[in-house]
Amino acid sequence: MSDEAPGRDLIRHRREKLEALRGRGIDPFGTRYPVTHWAGQLAARPQPAGEDELKAFGPVSAAGRIVSMRRHGKTTFAHLMDYTGRIQLYARADQLGEAYEQFTEADIGDFIGVTGDMFRTRTGELTIGVKSFTFLGKSLRPLPEKWHGLKDVETRYRRRYVDLIVNPGTREIFVTRSRIIKGIREFLDARGFIEVETPMMQPIPGGAAARPFQTHHNALGMDLYLRIAPELYLKRLVVGGYDRVYEINRNFRNEGTSTQHNPEFTMLEFYQAYADYADLMELTEELLTQLAQSLLGATRLTYQQHQLDLTPPWPRLPFFGGLSRELDAEVTPDTNAATLRSLGARRRLEVPAGAERWQAWKELFETLVEPTLIQPTFVIDFPLGLSPLSKKKREDPRLVDRFELFVAQREIANAYTELNDPIEQRERFVQQAALRARGDEEAHWFDEDFIRALEYGMPPTAGEGIGIDRLVMLFTDQPSIREVILFPHLRPESGRAHDDE
Repeated sequence: MSDEAPGRDLIRHRREKLEALRGRGIDPFGTRYPVTHWAGQLAARPQPAGEDELKAFGPVSAAGRIVSMRRHGKTTFAHLMDYTGRIQLYARADQLGEAYEQFTEADIGDFIGVTGDMFRTRTGELTIGVKSFTFLGKSLRPLPEKWHGLKDVETRYRRRYVDLIVNPGTREIFVTRSRIIKGIREFLDARGFIEVETPMMQPIPGGAAARPFQTHHNALGMDLYLRIAPELYLKRLVVGGYDRVYEINRNFRNEGTSTQHNPEFTMLEFYQAYADYADLMELTEELLTQLAQSLLGATRLTYQQHQLDLTPPWPRLPFFGGLSRELDAEVTPDTNAATLRSLGARRRLEVPAGAERWQAWKELFETLVEPTLIQPTFVIDFPLGLSPLSKKKREDPRLVDRFELFVAQREIANAYTELNDPIEQRERFVQQAALRARGDEEAHWFDEDFIRALEYGMPPTAGEGIGIDRLVMLFTDQPSIREVILFPHLRPESGRAHDDE
């Protein structure tokens, strides 16, 4: 017998039960059910509650999925689970009469509604004594309870609906994700920011160095691109008079997948007029410590065996200071590519012969410096060549007012004082267009309308992007971005066995 045969037999048996219910005039997929109480709330009632208090509580009606069942002749114990938790059920043949057999024939995974009185078992567990029940949704596939939860990682991602049913830890991750996003909104709203929505399909994909997804609008007869960032639209709104603006947005980048990257991901971007990147460092410290206190009750946490302390202030590490430290030699914006290749070779790192300085800076920093950044660290003062939308530093125009926040070796945020000079922005777009012409698919596009917006005048502004997915990874101690995205993108299932078909 093949491995799939038992699963097929279980499905066939459940379909037979389905037809038997219909044959008795019972709708296996039910209709509206008047829920008076949720399982988790009932189960969490204070331990001291005695029998008299529970009886005075009166009948309760609950609905959810059966996740366990133990039959003992004329009595049956089961557990009912809804989105708040689970509650024990107790059914007796003398109480339910003929309906008792129907109750015991319910399968693990079926949705039912029950009404009954609350009581406490000998072991002290709060329980609903079932007086009546109804079928609300027949489960035709068995849950993987025999495996004590769904363990295969790829199957968990592909069948997230099953993962959420059988793995309480997965459900908690996404509850935490919701709390993080709510906390961010409350934090920014309290500081006078306004939440907005900007286009997800754009004629020119701007605001980041990334390869876009392309589509075509038939009615308009034009190509459009899924946004890689909302930045240029949000800055248009600053031009229009919104001095503090933010968007929790979906971005799309046509790149590979990994434990840190998904082609579709969530970002927070916000812009504050009359501020610079130093102001946003303080704001970021305040935001993350407030989230940590709300979620964990402390500013210390463990992430993948790293003991992290989010207590501000966080260190500021200059970009070239970090490179110089790891290469054990002074590196500046003027260090030529040949010297960088030589220094890299000493660390057994190969910088391509044709690489320009900015490409060598980026490669060496990502390889040598980023792995050392465990505790929260602001990397500041990036070179101009890596930051085409940032304002130059007044004291050193080779650098820009920019920071990236790293925690546990991962970039969490990117921010800078915005370039609001339309003449200089045009020049930088021209330079980026030249890179595109030479084959750099991730170079910034030339956006003439954005230049026009700047020509109307934009106040001094600082802007920041924070990766929501990586933030959730941090606060839930997850090693992969796929664990914090409900439906991550995966390769097709070609040739994979189906264990229950």
